[in-house]
Amino acid sequence: MSQPSPAVVLLSGGLDSATTLAIAREQGHACHALTFDYGQRHRAELIAAGLVAQRLGAASHRTAVIDLRAFGHSALTDDDIDVPKDRDETDMTDGIPVTYVPARNTIFLSYALALAEVLDSGDVFLGVNAVDYSGYPDCRPAYIAAFQAMAQLATKAGVEGRGVAIHAPLIDLHKTDIIRRGLDLGVDYGLTHSCYDPIPDPGRPTGVRPCGRCDACLIRKHAFEQLGQTDPVLEPSA
Repeated sequence: MSQPSPAVVLLSGGLDSATTLAIAREQGHACHALTFDYGQRHRAELIAAGLVAQRLGAASHRTAVIDLRAFGHSALTDDDIDVPKDRDETDMTDGIPVTYVPARNTIFLSYALALAEVLDSGDVFLGVNAVDYSGYPDCRPAYIAAFQAMAQLATKAGVEGRGVAIHAPLIDLHKTDIIRRGLDLGVDYGLTHSCYDPIPDPGRPTGVRPCGRCDACLIRKHAFEQLGQTDPVLEPSA
């Protein structure tokens, strides 16, 4: 009996990356989760990533440390920049948000390529999404295609003709469809964390509760409401 092929899955601990991990697992891969501690304001996502990796049976889970606070220029890596709150859909789609972290996905995917080569893996999964208010330039299909082309040129696997495929299974899905897919695959969204500006709450698995007002919180909240459900992370702690 053949062994499952290894895949690297970028796992932030958020809703999208948890769903992506479940999809990679469903496709029969041995999933090696890769999380980044990059100095983000919402560090609780690191705890969430560990919980999700364990629950979804990741073959391994690594956390790479990168100090993107050295550059700042994002509300997620610079305490002098406020996280936007209470924005409507029009505001969210107006330009690139201050929560964009410069070149973050390019940095993360570069690390993922390195790990894929070490594991002799031909597959990298990430949960980027180009729908539902996304103004991030590194979440577009054209960006993924460009990075795929670069990966073929920049890796030993690519030069030898094996290559590494970059999979973005959520890129064209609405948030409601992502949630439906994850629920079908057994994702426990109560373990995930998406909030950019969380509030300490030791009674929760991640040690925080979401603010309920940042873009990430509102997008999740509205999507669950459209499905006739309450976002489990917004329910009162026990």
